[in-house]
Amino acid sequence: MPKSEYDAIVVGSGISGGWAAKELTGRGLATLLLERGRPVRHGVDYVTEGKPVYDFPFRLQGDRRRYATERPVQSRSPFVTEATEHFFVDDRRNPYGTPGDRPFTWIRGHQLGGRSLTWGRQSYRMSARNFEDNARDGHGADWPIRYADLAPWYDHVERFIGVSGETLGNPMAPDGVFQKPMPMNPPERDFAARVAGAFPDRVVTVARAANITEPVGDRAPCQMRNACARGCSWGGYFSTLSSTLPAAQATGRLTVRTHTIVHSVIYEGKRRRASGVRIIDAMTGKASELHARVVFLCASAFESVRILLNSSSPEFPDGLANSSGTLGRYVMDHCASDLGFAEIDGPPLPNYSGARPVPLLIPRFRNVDDAQRTYVRGYQMHAGASPAGWERGVYAHGVGAALKTALRDSGPWSLFLIAQLEMLPRADNRVTLDPVLRDAWGMPALRIDVAYGDNEAAMRREASATVGEMFDAVGYRNARVIPLQPVPGEAVHEMGGARMGRDRRTSVLNAWNQAHDVPNLFVTDGAAMASSSSANPSLTYMALSARAASHAVELLKRREI
Repeated sequence: MPKSEYDAIVVGSGISGGWAAKELTGRGLATLLLERGRPVRHGVDYVTEGKPVYDFPFRLQGDRRRYATERPVQSRSPFVTEATEHFFVDDRRNPYGTPGDRPFTWIRGHQLGGRSLTWGRQSYRMSARNFEDNARDGHGADWPIRYADLAPWYDHVERFIGVSGETLGNPMAPDGVFQKPMPMNPPERDFAARVAGAFPDRVVTVARAANITEPVGDRAPCQMRNACARGCSWGGYFSTLSSTLPAAQATGRLTVRTHTIVHSVIYEGKRRRASGVRIIDAMTGKASELHARVVFLCASAFESVRILLNSSSPEFPDGLANSSGTLGRYVMDHCASDLGFAEIDGPPLPNYSGARPVPLLIPRFRNVDDAQRTYVRGYQMHAGASPAGWERGVYAHGVGAALKTALRDSGPWSLFLIAQLEMLPRADNRVTLDPVLRDAWGMPALRIDVAYGDNEAAMRREASATVGEMFDAVGYRNARVIPLQPVPGEAVHEMGGARMGRDRRTSVLNAWNQAHDVPNLFVTDGAAMASSSSANPSLTYMALSARAASHAVELLKRREI
C-alpha cells in the first residue's frame, strides 16, 4: 500500500515545485511531489523533438477546428503549435470564468514538469528598486524582503540552472552568476550601436536565459534549434525534468505521484497546523488524504490560490490562511506595448531552421531617477532581428520551380521592438471560486476578474510611442508600429493572489513565504508576489522557493513547526 505520511508534501512540479522538492530532499526531508497531470520522461517523451515541419499534417499550424473545441484558450498562445499542443491543457476539462468585459487568457500545462517544459526561459533578477517601489509610491503592500535578502539565493539558483548573459553594471538589471552570453547577429549588433549613440540611458544586450552555453553536469549546451517548447533531450535549457527533478531523485528521498489532483489542504484547528492534503485520483476520481509535517503549494499562482480558497473551514470560512481577506486579490500580469517592425540590412543566408532561442533585452530606463512621468513604475523592452524564411512563400507571387528556387535563400531582414510593462497590484484584480462552474473532477473552477488599469494605459501609450521614436532615431527603413490589444494573461506571467507582506492584516505570507495563519504552510510560486516589476518573474520564483525550503527545514529542526 502506498505510503501516506511524509516529512513534506510539494504540490506542483513546475519551476517552483521542482525547486522546493530539490531543496527539501537535499536537506534531508522525505518529500512527496504531487502533479495533477500525466508523467513525462525527460527525452523519452519529447515526441516531436527534431520532427521536421513537413511531417506535421498542418505544417505546425494545427487543426484549427479541433483547437476551437479542445483548446480555444490555449491556442491563443504562440507557444501552442502542432508540435507542442500535448503540453497544454484541454480547456473543456479545465474551464474558468471571466466577466464578459474583462477577458483573461490563462495558459496552463498539466504534466510532470508543468510549464517549465514550455516557458520562455528569460531569467532576470528583480532589482533593488523593484523591492522598494511599493513602499516608495504607495501602490501595493511593502515587500517584507529586500534585494539583499534574495541575492544569495539568486546566486544559488543561477549556479545550478545555468544562466547565459552579459554583465552590464545596470542597477535595473542586476548582474548575476552568468555563463558566456549568446551572440547577437550582425544586424542586432548594428541596432545596439545605433541605440547607444542615440540614447545614452539605454543599453541593448542579449536576454539572460536559462539556455546554457557551457555544460552543466550531464546537460549539454543549447543547440540553437529554437524549438525549446518541444522538449530538449540535451538539457540545453532548464526545466524540472532536466535539472531539479533528477537532483531530488538522486537523494533517494523523493516520491513522485502524477495524475493526483489536490483538492484542498487539511487544517487542524486545535494545532493551528496543516496536516496534509486531500487529493483526487485524476484517473479514477477516488478521493483520499495524504499527510506531512510541512506543505508547500507550488501549483502555479492561480491553482495554489484555488486550493486555498477550496480549503475553507470554520476557522477560515473564506479560504485557508485568509484572516487578512486578501487571498485571491492583487493579481497581476505583464502588459505589452504596440509592436514595432522595421526593415534592416542583413547578410544573405541559405534558408535555415533554428536560431538563438531568446530575444534582446533593453532594461528599464523610465522612472529610475527623480524625473517622474505621468505614470509610476516602468517597462523593459525586447527586440530581435531575423531574415524571412520559406514561410514567406505563402504570401508571395508565383508557383512551381521558380518559387521553390527563390525560397531556398532567406528573405529580407526585419527587426521587431516591443515593451513589457509592469502592472500595479490592485485589490479589484482578483480570482474567486465560481459559484456554478466545475471542472471535470467536480471541483469549483476559478472566476478570474482582472483588467489593466489607468497606470498601465498611460505607460502603454508612452511605451508604444517610444517604440516609434526609437525606430525614427536609429533610421531603419519602412518602420511601422502595429497596434495591439493586449489581454491580461497573454504574457503567461500571472502573479499575486497570496502576496507576501510585513503586516498579517494585509497579506497572506510573511518574509519566508510562510502563511501568517498556518506556520507549516508555504506558498512559493507566483501567488506570493507583492509586485510584478517589469522583469520576467521565473528566476524570482526559484530563488524564493529555495530560500523558503531552507527556512522550513530549519524550523522543523528547531521544532517550531
